[in-house]
Amino acid sequence: MQTEIPHMQIKPEDLRKIQLKSLEMLLYFKEICDKNGLLFYFCGGCCIGALRNKGFIPWDDDADVIFTRPNYEKFLKVAGRELPEGMTLLRPEDIRGGKVFYDFTTRIIYDNSRVHEDNEQMQFYEGKLNHIWVDLFIIDRLPESRFGAFFAKFLQKVVYGMAIAHRDRIDFSKYSLADKIRVGTLSAAGRLVPMPALFRLQTALAAKDRNKRTGKRYCSNYQPDFLYVTLDEDWCEKTVDLPFEDTVLMAPEGFEHVLSILYGDYMTLPPEEKRVPAHSSIEIQ
Repeated sequence: MQTEIPHMQIKPEDLRKIQLKSLEMLLYFKEICDKNGLLFYFCGGCCIGALRNKGFIPWDDDADVIFTRPNYEKFLKVAGRELPEGMTLLRPEDIRGGKVFYDFTTRIIYDNSRVHEDNEQMQFYEGKLNHIWVDLFIIDRLPESRFGAFFAKFLQKVVYGMAIAHRDRIDFSKYSLADKIRVGTLSAAGRLVPMPALFRLQTALAAKDRNKRTGKRYCSNYQPDFLYVTLDEDWCEKTVDLPFEDTVLMAPEGFEHVLSILYGDYMTLPPEEKRVPAHSSIEIQ
């Protein structure tokens, strides 16, 4: 249910510049976490790229990291003073005073970049989504029971559906009839709730089991399409090193199992028409 932002075509040499800048951002992020004793992992496309290409997937143009909520909250406290000039922490609540919604994902953005042509959508989000970025995902605890875990994820989907009422637009054309009904109903309810309240509700629901003894986890600020993934506790506490470009990335021990759930046979290349960047920079300094 995440909105899509149209992007420009990009030359291979320009894509490589974006990848190298993303790597630079990752290394700054790693330096901050190491300095402050924060445990984090690289995930998603970074892990696939490390396995298949020993670096970025050739057509990839972004990066993702993930950490548990206590480590995430500690990072928020130090990021303001630790991030170098030219890199900014962007929380979802920072866009238009927290009164609008794109998603629930915090990002580190590279200020001197422009990823999309300026248009009404970019203006709606104050241009703050028009940069190269690194996504920061959060691992939260789930109830141990199957129903409890299902209900926790269900509540996140409900809040997400209500929040999209505060987007620049909702593209109903991409939904099935059943999803049109669900999204229409939830977004109608969401118009009655101020977005700052929904931000607070999402965080409260995500963190509600933080002090419980449970072996189950999930990524609480991911888009609803991927909330079906349940993580084991060991996945969040043990790591493996993967060669990546000219450095080494730290991945969760169970990352291959999770990648297979998310992407199926992730070692097989996708069809050629799908080997395109998710974002395309038309300006980078």
